[in-house]
Amino acid sequence: MNIFVSNISFKVREQALSELFSQYGEVSSVRIIKDKETRRSKGYGFVEMPNDNEANAAINALNGSNHYERNIVVAEAKGRKEPSGNASEA
Repeated sequence: MNIFVSNISFKVREQALSELFSQYGEVSSVRIIKDKETRRSKGYGFVEMPNDNEANAAINALNGSNHYERNIVVAEAKGRKEPSGNASEA
């Protein structure tokens, strides 16, 4: 399941999000969206968890929780797959 995470502190790196979500199960990928020019975090990202039950447990436990002094918003990502227009982003 692809999970949308917003209100992420600008200090947070992908490794920290991976560790947070891995408490609930296997994390296959983490991506914090960054500004193309400044490379600064935009404050949201995506966490991919292959097991839907574990993903739902993470969503229920972490939505609204305090992480790096911010109350993060965690929900299932609306689109199942990201648009293919982002393929050039490495």
